Amino acid sequence: MSVSAVAADRSVCAPLPVLGRDVLVPLVTGGEVDYAALDYAASTPALQRVWDDVAAYAPYYGSVHRGAGYLSQLSTDLFENSRRTIAAFLGCRADDQLVFTRSTTDSLNLLAAVLPRNTRVFVFETEHHASLLPWEQRADLTVSYLNAPRTPEQAVATLEHALADREPYGPALVCVTGASNVTGELWPVRELAAAAHAHGARIVLDAAQLAPHHPVDLAELDVDWVAFSGHKLYAPFGAGVLAGRADWLQDADPYLAGGGASRKVSRRADGGVDVEWHTTAARHEAGSPNVIGAYAIASACKALTEAGFDTLVAREQELIARVRAGLAEVPEVRVLSLFGDDAPRVGVLSFVVEGWNSSHFAAALSAEYGIGVRDGLFCAHPLVRTLLGSDPQDPGECGAPDAAPGERSLNAIRVSFGAGTPDEHVDRFLRAVKELVSDGARWNYRTEDGRCVPA
Repeated sequence: MSVSAVAADRSVCAPLPVLGRDVLVPLVTGGEVDYAALDYAASTPALQRVWDDVAAYAPYYGSVHRGAGYLSQLSTDLFENSRRTIAAFLGCRADDQLVFTRSTTDSLNLLAAVLPRNTRVFVFETEHHASLLPWEQRADLTVSYLNAPRTPEQAVATLEHALADREPYGPALVCVTGASNVTGELWPVRELAAAAHAHGARIVLDAAQLAPHHPVDLAELDVDWVAFSGHKLYAPFGAGVLAGRADWLQDADPYLAGGGASRKVSRRADGGVDVEWHTTAARHEAGSPNVIGAYAIASACKALTEAGFDTLVAREQELIARVRAGLAEVPEVRVLSLFGDDAPRVGVLSFVVEGWNSSHFAAALSAEYGIGVRDGLFCAHPLVRTLLGSDPQDPGECGAPDAAPGERSLNAIRVSFGAGTPDEHVDRFLRAVKELVSDGARWNYRTEDGRCVPA
């Protein structure tokens, strides 16, 4: 059997086939190996189902909401049906709106743009930068950053205390992640939503890491909005979603001004223009929409639903347990955790290795074993710095990231996986960790453009 055939055979262990499962990459030590993609938290590979659906539609691609021709009408139907499919996947309520965006970051910046004046925003310092930073872009919003909690109960208590003490009493928004992109730990979303609503605040859920691994239901969780990205949901075609309550979306000026967002534009006698904007989701979807991106997300939603989240979650929990048990056998490895070892989580784990700079370790995993992981601070700098604390970070042979003046260089390694991960990739990763810790790297490495690379 050829190497590629072996790779394809191994991949059948994964519940959902993904692109790239038979891609061969070279090793610095010689030979090739099928690439082990263990960086799902950054971008998941495309589902084969998604790719096939997009390829089947591509010849029929046309303008959306713009033409009377057959392809335009077909594309418009596909686009709006995709909206309904995703809304059902998210458990949207009858009066919710679903707006297509470019990503989670774009979705949360959109929400920040439509908040009423003088809204008070409460966000934990543990958030990804996509949900930590957008609120500062408006001078008329007040942002309260909450310290990292060490238990789910403390998270709820911290939020309740902050909301109760807010002055003046006015519009308020809580922003919280569903699953950490650093530790994979699940946050008490339903309890945080209850606390927010009890104090007259609204809540938005960053589901970028939650939606690919776990059911997300707006009505059940009782959140006001949810945001996520297609490229983290096995649909890497440049689209994202903001779904939830319509009132603030309808009351605000369009996120972008242009065609599609406007219903009527007319000249005034003084030479200016009057604009009547849409009150539907189109109000914030100016320009030609990304119909392929929207359709790709809808296809992924269908595939995950048909596979059954119960089955997917159960299998992923087995992989998590295997990874945690394997790393626990290596005393030099410390897995990062906010809520403790027993906290429920999705398939995302970050760790540090004593005596290794994390960039060096990640480079060796790639160059010597064909394993792709992530190293750094994962666009969640305050959280990772809190978790690393004063742990010693040996720069190793290369790859120590630049640190601010007076600050040590800190970084960690993240391994993440999902419905397309075969068992062999996890097994190879654990074997590689143990060999690198016990025997060291088999190659020399150097720093190039801030990255650790084989010399």
